[in-house]
Amino acid sequence: MPIKIPESVLVVIHTPALEVLLIERADKPGFWQSVTGSLDAPDEPLLATAARELFEETGIVADGERIALRDWHLSNVYEIYPVWRHRYAPGVTHNTEHVFSVCVPRDTPIVLSEREHLRYEWLPHVEAADRCFSSSNAEAILQLPRRLPRRVDAAD
Repeated sequence: MPIKIPESVLVVIHTPALEVLLIERADKPGFWQSVTGSLDAPDEPLLATAARELFEETGIVADGERIALRDWHLSNVYEIYPVWRHRYAPGVTHNTEHVFSVCVPRDTPIVLSEREHLRYEWLPHVEAADRCFSSSNAEAILQLPRRLPRRVDAAD
């Protein structure tokens, strides 16, 4: 397995009604999360990483129109869990995570990467945040209502 780059993306997948898709890790049953993944190369654009990981882990294609990734321009630096440090170069202990979201229809087909995930669930955003093992993932989910574009009603 190649050494991972300590820079990654987090993609929170949600519906217009703020139901959030969580996926359970195959290598750590009981660990639920949004889509995550590291850059494949140091110069891989973050948006490309987010689109690639979204497709690899769920089968969802971000076409930029109907399904468009939103870059939150938010980064979190966190300590890499010791159980996963062997995937990084010796001495690497922290990762920089860049947050994205994507709004999809509730009936979007989900095709999990069987190698990476066991199952998925749609949950109301507060319940989804409570289920996440990662605090940065939970915080991103809780920020969803404030991060969505404000709708303008016809009466406005």
